[in-house]
Amino acid sequence: MSAPKRISAVDRTFTILNTLSSVSGINLEDLAKKTKLAKPTVYRFLQTLKELGYVKKDEGDRWFLTLKLFSLGARALDHIDIPSVSRPIAERLSADLGETVHMGVLDENDAIYILKIESKYTIRMYSRLGKRIPLYCTAIGKTLLAYMDKDEQKEHISRLSLVPFTPHTIKNKTSLELELHDIALSGIAADREEHEEGITCLAAPVFNYEGKAIAAISVSWPIFRFKEEKKAMYIERIQAAAAEISAILGWEQSLGAAAPGQKNRRGQSLS
Repeated sequence: MSAPKRISAVDRTFTILNTLSSVSGINLEDLAKKTKLAKPTVYRFLQTLKELGYVKKDEGDRWFLTLKLFSLGARALDHIDIPSVSRPIAERLSADLGETVHMGVLDENDAIYILKIESKYTIRMYSRLGKRIPLYCTAIGKTLLAYMDKDEQKEHISRLSLVPFTPHTIKNKTSLELELHDIALSGIAADREEHEEGITCLAAPVFNYEGKAIAAISVSWPIFRFKEEKKAMYIERIQAAAAEISAILGWEQSLGAAAPGQKNRRGQSLS
């Protein structure tokens, strides 16, 4: 079945709106050049958008967006159910890699699972929706810690008691802080049998429209099914899923772009 035909008027409307969103104000001639549309066409669209309350013109004949679009988006965010919008993407990720996918969010001093897609295999990891997991020794938890602002991160770390779950659990807070720095640079976190022996996990951050990491999505493997030679591919697929969910939540940066206050996230060193 062929894709439905795009409506050119809608395309042009959003070309104009997207261009206006990138400037503090712009005259008609420059707007036409930037959008590569004819001046009369741009003017007609601006007049309609003005009547609808989405744009205004100042005394210097410069056009700019009003806050009506922001208000519209803010109202929509009130009704977004993150697990529901994430489920189809998580299901595709699970089908692609064949393993269990989780999404988790911060809940006081822990992370909590808000979504789980089961592995296709009969040997699966035990987990459930609503399960609380530690921040310091799970991929989801470390992701959420890594993308906090520095003061919030320090406060959370100060409250942590690094209880060892396995011989691989991180043992001191200095090592944890160094690892969190690496996660913020690479955009990927790993749990190397730190929470459960025999289970390894990779996670990436999910951002909202402000660029705040409000969740993390992860894939978990029994250690015998994890293929080291495929790790780069695993990372790429997980980050792509996280970026797709982030885009639904209003985060416009492309995959690999830095979140506010972070360096580029394309690095993939997990050693």
